[in-house]
Amino acid sequence: MAFQLLDGTPIPIGAPFSIGEINYPANWLNLSTAEEKTAAGIKEVADPSVYDSRFYYSDGTAKALDDKNSVDEEGNLIKNSDGSQHVTYGLKTVLKNSVKEEAASRLAQYDWYVVRKSEKGTAIPSKISTYRDAIRTACNTRETEIDNCSDIEALVTLYGTKEDGTPNMTQYPIDPNIQDMA
Repeated sequence: MAFQLLDGTPIPIGAPFSIGEINYPANWLNLSTAEEKTAAGIKEVADPSVYDSRFYYSDGTAKALDDKNSVDEEGNLIKNSDGSQHVTYGLKTVLKNSVKEEAASRLAQYDWYVVRKSEKGTAIPSKISTYRDAIRTACNTRETEIDNCSDIEALVTLYGTKEDGTPNMTQYPIDPNIQDMA
């Protein structure tokens, strides 16, 4: 909970503060009773809502799910320098791009095997090929899971966890080099 003066001025928790000419120590809010706070002109208020910035703006407004054509203040379509339509990405596109970037980063760690195969003909170890294929499969599945969300609440659920703490979204496979260390 947060505290504020009757005029709405917030009072910092865990820090000394003053009301008029009276100075209060940092622990006063924790140690005082509700009656003592009221007598001092302090009221308890709900903590401000905090929204997950992946899905909501700071005021709690949900971000747009789908892409839309960009328009100016008069409603005219905005064009790119090449004359194509400028598009404002919706949350689904932003999240899918993030999923693709993560997959690319995981694949990049083992790209040298592909280069070595191309240049020298040295076989890619099967555990590496299997891992790379599993990364691509997980990425595609995650994109489909995102696309299947019909509203913000569904996305929030997808990015959350089950009661047992396991993620709702398909997870990437464990790196084979990490598995070998276990």
